[in-house]
Amino acid sequence: MRMMRVYLVGGAVRDRLLGLAVRERDWVVVGATPEELVRLGYEPVGREFPVFLHPTTREEYALARQERKVGPGYRGFTTQFAPSVTLEEDLRRRDLTINAMAQDESGTLIDPYGGRADLEARRLRHVSEAFIEDPVRILRVARFAARFAPLGFRVADETLALMRRITESGEVRTLVPERVWQETERALGEAHPEVFFEVLRACGALAVIYPEIDALFGVPQPPRWHPEIDTGLHVMLALRYAARRAASSAVRFAVLTHDLGKAQTPRSEWPSHHGHEEFGVPLINELCDRLKVPNGHRELAVLAARHHTLVHRALELRPATLLTLLENCDAFRRPERFGELLLACEADARGRTGREEAPYPQVDYLRQALAAAARVTLTESERGELEGVEIGAELRRRRLAAVTEVKSDPVR
Repeated sequence: MRMMRVYLVGGAVRDRLLGLAVRERDWVVVGATPEELVRLGYEPVGREFPVFLHPTTREEYALARQERKVGPGYRGFTTQFAPSVTLEEDLRRRDLTINAMAQDESGTLIDPYGGRADLEARRLRHVSEAFIEDPVRILRVARFAARFAPLGFRVADETLALMRRITESGEVRTLVPERVWQETERALGEAHPEVFFEVLRACGALAVIYPEIDALFGVPQPPRWHPEIDTGLHVMLALRYAARRAASSAVRFAVLTHDLGKAQTPRSEWPSHHGHEEFGVPLINELCDRLKVPNGHRELAVLAARHHTLVHRALELRPATLLTLLENCDAFRRPERFGELLLACEADARGRTGREEAPYPQVDYLRQALAAAARVTLTESERGELEGVEIGAELRRRRLAAVTEVKSDPVR
């Protein structure tokens, strides 16, 4: 006689074994039909395969299923679900062994593919050769590597070899932009986002998905300013610093893209990169158009590319240039975004070998200059004595005087 059984699966089981907080719980139901779950009060929500919301907890319950590759890309699958599909068959279609474990109602661990051993070995390993059928798994493995890097996890050599096969097959080119950005944004929020891009580079996928970033590796910079020399390495160090500061995903994206223009420098001019700030802007726009990156991320990234060098030189700028910088960054109307720009620039300055804790007084100095200039006002009577553009000119004159006063006693 057929009996319905319910199992806790995936990330909840993995995180419990790692002693981490469980973010969400997913369940697999074996030995049941959609009709039976509906009769029990479950609400169907799945489009491509049967997924249901529990009538009380509202957690997701999916019928055990198998998948078969029938076409290119991550959408090229047919799904089979039936009461006869076993738990082991359902777990076998998953990407990594650490995500292919389950617990029954009594708490007993079901681990047919060695996930627990891989947890103990701090190893990210594929479940089966079917791994190569879905190019999204490259992004997911890279993201898990970024998440679990603080615990010492690394991608197994044999899994990295399969990821290279996926790249070489051309399957990576079938990834839809929305999914690439979805996985990237999640990876940017991890503890070590730079690992995501390092893993993609190791399997060759970075050159396909993010050619603008891949092109930075091997591009030298002046050792005087960049002891790490390599631009790609610098960007990874800066991204790591931004994560240490718990920066928003928009700031992390700005850090990731702030030096794209350096890949445009002719080799004959290396290691200098004159004009790289503006050269990077069209590359950022092209990348954002291609992957449908949110406008807020794009705007901050363009600001960081254009203005990071001036921010670094803030202490030596003339007051008029400093005020123009504030105006060009729209700092008076959007001071919070200007603060994010300053954090991105700080990450750039400290994302350099041996300079992670170097002083960066530019942040406090620019905050002081903005605060002083923002306090400047014109009374109603003063405005009444001026006409049209004269109001703006007088306001700017007073702001310049305020910035000049800060300049006379800068933060050191």
